[in-house]
Amino acid sequence: MKKSNSYLLLLWLSCWGLFATTTFARSFDDIIASNEITVAVYRDFVPFSYQENGAAKGIDVEVAKHIAKELGVTLRLRWMTADENVEDDLRNNLWKGHYLQRSVADLMLRVPYDKKYTQLRDDIGELVHEQVHMFAPYHTESWKIIFNNQKIDSVSTMAIFQYHNIGVEVDSIPQFYLMSAFNGRMRNKTKHYPSLPLAISAMRENKVDAVMGLRSQVSHYQQQLNASAYPLASNAFPMIGRQQWDIGMAVKSDYRQLGYAIADIVESMIKQGHLKKIFDQYSAVYQRPELYSFLEESR
Repeated sequence: MKKSNSYLLLLWLSCWGLFATTTFARSFDDIIASNEITVAVYRDFVPFSYQENGAAKGIDVEVAKHIAKELGVTLRLRWMTADENVEDDLRNNLWKGHYLQRSVADLMLRVPYDKKYTQLRDDIGELVHEQVHMFAPYHTESWKIIFNNQKIDSVSTMAIFQYHNIGVEVDSIPQFYLMSAFNGRMRNKTKHYPSLPLAISAMRENKVDAVMGLRSQVSHYQQQLNASAYPLASNAFPMIGRQQWDIGMAVKSDYRQLGYAIADIVESMIKQGHLKKIFDQYSAVYQRPELYSFLEESR
């Protein structure tokens, strides 16, 4: 009986040890010792992170590769499927793990970098993001419109889309904005597509005259068209809330040392112009975050 109990105890300890190594994010020292870092990126998110003929590609993939190279470790990608919100993505991929996949990454990319968001509290006053440390903004994002200049001379204001069809991705902020802004005057001209690439295709096929989406994505897809015939608009978006925002990274809050090391790498990438070169590689507009305004980029 004692032998059986001892066996069960050893089995339980072994299982717990395996669970611990696959569930919890690791410290900087653990990553260096293991010679591997796991970085979480979103799947099927062109031009940031996607697979083409089995090869990982995208801006975030290149950023992750550079971070791993600078740390002197091997890169392992964790492909994320977006959940209902960023809080779910952080929980499922960085500090707790999804109930179907009890492993987590050491670093997560494409995380909002905003002080108010970091300090967000729940209904009982607890910090929503207590488990994570968000840091190192690496580019500034905004919304952008691309339009067919054979159908529209210019886009100086959003009012023009009371008369011209515009495509948007379903369940996106542009969709909600165009359906509700200005008392819904653009609602009937707003056409909905499962993805931004499909909206771009619809514009190419003259089903819509313009498309609204993330600037970096829209500028990427512009290069697959005749850029002179499909320019980017320069208008603002009244009543949309924030016109632009920073995108950064996150680690588990216990492992700030890892965050500090990666933040130094990101700052160097920006200073040396390496991040802009990555965006240029994918024909995406790059904007340096205000946090690094003190830097003079190397030419």
